[in-house]
Amino acid sequence: MLLSVIYADWYYTTENLMGTCSEFAVFKVSKEHLASVIELSESLFMEINALEKVIVFHEILQKTDNPEEICWHLIWSSEESVKLTAQKWTTFPSSKALESLVDEKRYYGHFMPLI
Repeated sequence: MLLSVIYADWYYTTENLMGTCSEFAVFKVSKEHLASVIELSESLFMEINALEKVIVFHEILQKTDNPEEICWHLIWSSEESVKLTAQKWTTFPSSKALESLVDEKRYYGHFMPLI
């Protein structure tokens, strides 16, 4: 069973966190759709970054005590890049298919580094 998937090509340092924006999105996804949601999430991140790399780091996590709850942890290049991407959400080929497989959006929020 897949417990968590982590794809990273970026390193956390104080220097490269300045000006970034972290996103946490928690979803309920049935076990039979989990693999497809992970695959579509990865496709969506590539589609978002196709013209310019605005998602500089991402993880797809699974809750330890509830395998049907997953979380995106994204680090965006800036708060502005989040806003601009949100305006284009429906234009990404994977967004509609992804949303159709998510049973419930449980939490969604953006955070800026304090230190």
